Amino acid sequence: MKQDSTKIPFSSYQKFVIFILAATQFSVILDFMVMSPLGDMLMKSLTLKPAQFGLAVSAYAFSAGISGLLTAGFADRFDRKKLLLFFYIGFIVGTVFCSVATTYPLLIAARVITGLFGGVIGSISMAIMTDLFDIHHRGRVMGFIQMGFGASQVLGIPISLHFANLWGWQAPFVMVAVIAGVTWIMILVKLQPVTKHLTLQSDRNPLGHLLHTVAKKDYRVAFTATALLSIGGFMMMPFGSAFSINNLHITQEQLVPLFMVSGVSSLIIMPLVGKLSDKVDKFKLFAIASLWMMIMVVIYTHLSVTPLWLVMILNVLMMMGIMSRMVPSTALVTGVPDMQDRGAFMSVNSSLQQIAGGVAAAVAGLIVVQKDKSSPLEHYPTLGYVMVGISVVGVFLLYRVSAMVKIKLQEKVV
Repeated sequence: MKQDSTKIPFSSYQKFVIFILAATQFSVILDFMVMSPLGDMLMKSLTLKPAQFGLAVSAYAFSAGISGLLTAGFADRFDRKKLLLFFYIGFIVGTVFCSVATTYPLLIAARVITGLFGGVIGSISMAIMTDLFDIHHRGRVMGFIQMGFGASQVLGIPISLHFANLWGWQAPFVMVAVIAGVTWIMILVKLQPVTKHLTLQSDRNPLGHLLHTVAKKDYRVAFTATALLSIGGFMMMPFGSAFSINNLHITQEQLVPLFMVSGVSSLIIMPLVGKLSDKVDKFKLFAIASLWMMIMVVIYTHLSVTPLWLVMILNVLMMMGIMSRMVPSTALVTGVPDMQDRGAFMSVNSSLQQIAGGVAAAVAGLIVVQKDKSSPLEHYPTLGYVMVGISVVGVFLLYRVSAMVKIKLQEKVV
């Protein structure tokens, strides 16, 4: 009989771990997500074309992906706390560089530096979560950790936009650096070493460990599923604010309540989906959420001038699908690797996620066209159709991941 994890309370230390992992997710996600609401401001301030802005978003993702692949072989050979501290401080430095960038080339360079360090943080956090919580609890834990996404929209993005309107587009990066600095100190002082995986390591060198991880067929299926889900998820995001302002005729000031309402809905939805994913079949929940997301994406990308209240409703409905996919899919993927491979697996998985997101942003920049600074974006509905097609393939691949995890559970490997 399946254990009902919702009836087992977390210890005070487990709650701290969940909080600190959510806080790292909040800062890293906000640093990446804030590029979207700043998109219209950046394009106008630096006189950027959609393709150039797409590259600015992709610069972080590509460097993050490359960094993850380079560090994957070492990821299981160190205390995960020390790895988190090292890469997090590098992320903070990169974010500070973003705050002082004044030209497009400097912005690209700063985003590359931030991505080199920030792109690894998510995989380390997921490895820590997987080491400390068994798979029957991970849906609930992921629900709380992924609240960092919603919190970045409820608090981070509205405040970032307010600061940007007051002091320029660089100001939000100062805020992110300060938040990350406080979180880094908390990790240093309170997080216990995470070293259980070190007792299971073989004598393989880092390159051998990486190749061993990539060589496993089950792992490759999970990697491919993650990459496709990321491509589908990132397609619309970079040009979200530009589409709202130039096509839906939402003002720069109205972006604040728009993102806030979406974020509040995420904060409510994520824990509920997390608990639900531990009670029902994770794949079924993912498949239903994917179908809902596809319908809403097609509707949203075909909007023209629309009242703010209706945009808010449609945005929330679309976010319900997107958020409800993230929790069960992530929980399933974390059930694939063996403990001795988790660091490398999570690093490769995160790298492919970042690279796929970068490809999505770059391709979106090539598809979307804007004739001048104030004209509507053209071909935005095409992004919606591409997302739907990719999502269909993603559902099939995650079905295979779900089947693999069920076999592992039966064999009592996870």
